[in-house]
Parts: sequence; structure tokens; C-alpha cells
Amino acid sequence: MHLTGLPLATLIQIGAAAGLVVVVAYILKLKRRPVPVTFSKLWTRILREKEATSLFSQLKRLLSLLLQLLLLALLIFALGDPRSAASVLQGRNLVILMDASGSMQATDGSPTRLDTARDEARKIVRGMGGSDRALVAQMDAALTPLSTMTDDVPTLEAAIDSVKPTESRADFPRALRFSVDTLRDLTNPEIVVISDGRLGEAHDAFGQVSLGDIKLSYVKVGSKSLNAAITQFSVRRYPLDKSRYEVMIEVANTSTEPLDLELSLYGDDNLVDLTKFRVGPGERLPRFYPNLAGASRSLEARIKLANGGSDDLPADDRAWALLPERRRAKVLCVTKGNTYLEAALLLDEYLDVTLVDPASYPVLGTQYDVTIFDNFAPVPAKNSGSLLYINPSGDQSPVKVDGELKDVGFDTWDKKSPILRWTAISDVNIGRAEKLKPEKDDKVVGASFDGPLLVMGRRDGHRFVVIGFDLRDSDLPLRISWPLMLLNTINDFVEEDTQYISSYRTGTVWRIPVPQEAKEATLISPDGVKHQLPVLQGHAVYLGQHAGIYKLSAGPVGAVVDSGFAANLSSIEESTIAPADELEVHGVAAGKVAGFKVGVRREIWIYLLLAVVVMTTIEWITYHRRITV
Repeated sequence: MHLTGLPLATLIQIGAAAGLVVVVAYILKLKRRPVPVTFSKLWTRILREKEATSLFSQLKRLLSLLLQLLLLALLIFALGDPRSAASVLQGRNLVILMDASGSMQATDGSPTRLDTARDEARKIVRGMGGSDRALVAQMDAALTPLSTMTDDVPTLEAAIDSVKPTESRADFPRALRFSVDTLRDLTNPEIVVISDGRLGEAHDAFGQVSLGDIKLSYVKVGSKSLNAAITQFSVRRYPLDKSRYEVMIEVANTSTEPLDLELSLYGDDNLVDLTKFRVGPGERLPRFYPNLAGASRSLEARIKLANGGSDDLPADDRAWALLPERRRAKVLCVTKGNTYLEAALLLDEYLDVTLVDPASYPVLGTQYDVTIFDNFAPVPAKNSGSLLYINPSGDQSPVKVDGELKDVGFDTWDKKSPILRWTAISDVNIGRAEKLKPEKDDKVVGASFDGPLLVMGRRDGHRFVVIGFDLRDSDLPLRISWPLMLLNTINDFVEEDTQYISSYRTGTVWRIPVPQEAKEATLISPDGVKHQLPVLQGHAVYLGQHAGIYKLSAGPVGAVVDSGFAANLSSIEESTIAPADELEVHGVAAGKVAGFKVGVRREIWIYLLLAVVVMTTIEWITYHRRITV
């Protein structure tokens, strides 16, 4: 027998002090209240009987004292938390990993898989032995411990109740590595995974996860597999008509049977398009919707079964996207006169263009989003915004000029660059160009074999793009690529400055662009909760795990920029909800949970307290029936 509570020396001290108090209380004589009587002879017989039973009365008082001392001994012994030697040596240490990823919101549980997982976890902690300890952790894109390693059942049940569902993938390798670190050097370690088994391989950037001699157990939840999901959703405006846009969406059927689906597109909560189609088992069907209108800011896609029913996972039946705000960008064009440039700027009705002569620059009093320097390269004013240089020269050019190029064209270019989107510049002919010499951190967007022709970068907090030739020395203005390249460049500048952010994928760390001057950002998640985010190098950092529309505010006092962005589950792995019968880690299959029986406790102190209650009840009954008094 071992005492795992208070040490024996402390118990002896407590018992001696408490026992002394009890004995003193019984030594004190009962002070009798004098009562005058008229006929003393009438009490003679009663007094004789009392003297005859005085020995029996003293015996009853002694038994009562012994009973009180016994009760006191039991209570003090319970403080020591006595346990058998085998129980102390064989106690288990558990890490209970509760899957809270997107697939656990499937409705084939009570009512969801996550609710079923909570019930299974409660059975485990209620059936723990007296020397068993457990830690409850939530497993999603992160790993969140919800309790300490403890044997306190109410604490563990409170941790289980606090598990919340997320719309993200589960990072199984991270959870296993945490569990291994937690259980290192503990006796009888065991990892209990409560999940539908859709966790992927236990492999990450550090390699395969090894559990060593740690036991792995698996509790399977879920039974159904009927599901259709929106796995991709994106939208963009047309550059020359910002009132219209196009949508790309992918719908997947992760079931084993074909499904007839109904897809609805909503723009600003108004129905824009409704389509019905069939998706085969395991098929991923992309759909493209060009030339749509009817939405100014938000888009939402919804799918449902065409017969009016629903699948088993509603979490991936909706997706969101935000269109960039249509605001009038302020553009300052510094030129001595360039018809090709001025005409291209008239194509976008959302550009507020101001034309000035180089001698009138800088223009104070107005904050511009973009400033275009045509054959002119001054020191940029603070209110100039992002900068577009056309054929710059002189010491103030952001990219130094190192000679001259003749009869060249674009031999190489960055096909992924946003400023060359939808353009075809391979056939452009240039009679004369400056030979640009970019710096280390600059990016060459287009170049001839003789040198760079199109360079972008950042100087003193200003983004810039340099076109290394005069438009009139090329045939670029005669091609549709010219206005497209110009408007793409302005849009790229303005989108970053107005904090337009496209849709994010849940379960990843988001680096959200914010104004360079911002020190922190406030993010409001779809459930209305506010989060204060750190800002690192012009980006707010956040691990997003919920789908929906987010609102972001960032910037210095008096110049706070409000923006928004969308986030979606978009995970074919989480949308494949058929539960796995087995779980393997490094080739080792997880076993079933065993040895937890609800109602069986190994703590002896519980039974000691029960004995005290029983004996106190007996004494109360004997007292009131005048047996022990």
C-alpha cells in the first residue's frame, strides 16, 4: 500500500491533534441543570436504578468515543490517498487526440461526428483507473492542448466539452509529434486517436513520425460517405469592364455513386445563376462562367442534391469569394504629351486621371494611387503612390541605364506576372531601348537577349515598374497588348494599395497584406470574434480555420484601411468522408481502446469516505432511537 496524497508524517500530526480535540470533548462532564422537586422520596427509586446502570452508561460513552475516533482515522487516512502498489506502478498516461477537422462535421453522428467523438472521449476518461492520467488535445490545422496531464475527471470532461469544430485539415504528424514529446519517459504511454481516420500519412517535412514503444489506439467515428463538395472557387473582374466578371468553380463527388446536383451562384445575396448537372462517383468537375454581372462585392456558391435532399457534410457545400472594390483610382500622368498613353488611360472609367507637365511636378494636396512618368524621372514626392516609368533616364531613375539597345524585342518574359496577364508581347518590335541595369532585389519581367526591357521592384517604400523604351520607338501602342499592360500595371498597384485580398484556403497560415505603416491589424472572423494580429513586414499573420467572409482593419491612426477577404475549406481530402476502418503510423496499425470501464475506480479514498458516511448514518439512527445515549 502506498500513500499518494499527504505523507504519513503529516497524517500522524493531523491525527494526533484532531484525536486530542475529540478526547477532550468527551472528558468534559455534562453540567446538569438543578431542578427542585417537592417529594424527594419519590426520586429515591429512580436514583437507585441510575446508579445500577452507570457502568453501562459509561460503556456507551466509551463506544461513542471510539466510533468518533474511528471516523476521524478514516477521514485522515483518506487524505493520504492510499493505493495498492500494483495500481501505482501500472498507471497509464494517455494523450487523447480529438479530431476537429472539417470532415468531423459530417451529420452521421449524434448529431455530428464530433459529438460522437466527445461521447467516446467521456467514456474513456470516466473509465480511467485511479492511477491513470490523461491529456485532452484538439487536432486540426494546429494542435491545441485543452488540459494538463491529470487524473481529475471533471477537468478532462470540461476539456472535452471545449473542443470546437473547424473547417480545415487535420495536421496528423504535428499531433503525433506533440504526443510523443508529451509522453516521453512516462510509464505505460498511450495515444488515443478519436477520428474518422481521414488523417493522411504521418509524414511531414521532418520525415516519418516514429512512435517508438508508445501504444497507439484508434476510436473510429462515422459510417456514411455520401458527399458533394465545392473544392475550388475563384472570381476576377474583366480589366476593361469592371462591372462584369468571370467565375471558375470545381465541384467534386467523393461518393461511390453518381449525384445529380444543383449549383447556385449568388451575387450580393441575389441569385445570379442556377445550373443542374450530374457528377460521377469520384469525379472532379470544373465549371467556367464567363461574362457574369449582378454582383458588386461578394459572391457565394451553393450546391445541393437536385432531388431536394442533402449530403452528409454540409460544411463544404458553400464557398465564398470577394470581388475587388470598384473605386476610382487617382492617377497622375506627368508627360509633355503622349497620345498613346493618354488614350489608353481613357479606356477605364474607374481611373481619375490628372495630366500635368513635368515642370508642374510635384502636385501637392492630393494623394495619388499611381504616378506615371513619361520620359521623365524626378525625385518622387511622398503623395505619388506607386510609380510607372516609361523610358526613364538620369540619376533619379530607379533602374540605372547602362547603354542603348537597338532593334530588339521581348525574347523572354514572366508568364505569371500580373502586368503581362492576357497580353502577347512576343511580336513587339522595338527600334531603340535603354539597356536597364536592375539591382539585386528587382525583378525582370521581360527582356531581350541583349538586356532587360521591363523591370519591377520597390524603392523607398514605393513600388515601381520601368518600361525601358519610348512607346513611339516601338509598335507596342498599335497592339491590344499596350492598353492591357498599362491597365494591368495600374490594377496591380491599386489592388495592393487598397488591400484587395483574394480567397484563402483554410488550415494554412495566412500572410495578409496591410499598409506598410501598420503595427497591428484587427481581424473579425465569420463568427464575429475579433482577433488582434501581429504585423510582420507589411503582412498580418493568422492561422485561419473557419470558412466565410473576414473583415480586416489595419493602418496608422487616422488612415485605417478596411478590407475583406474570403476563406474556404477547398480540401478534397476532408470532403472524402468515408471513415477509415484502420489507422496506421509507420506501418504499425493502431489497436482498439481497451481497459476503460465506466464505474470502476481504483482510488481507495473514495471507499473510505463511503465508510464514513455509512457509519455516520448508523450513529445517527442509534442516537435518535436512544440506543447509544
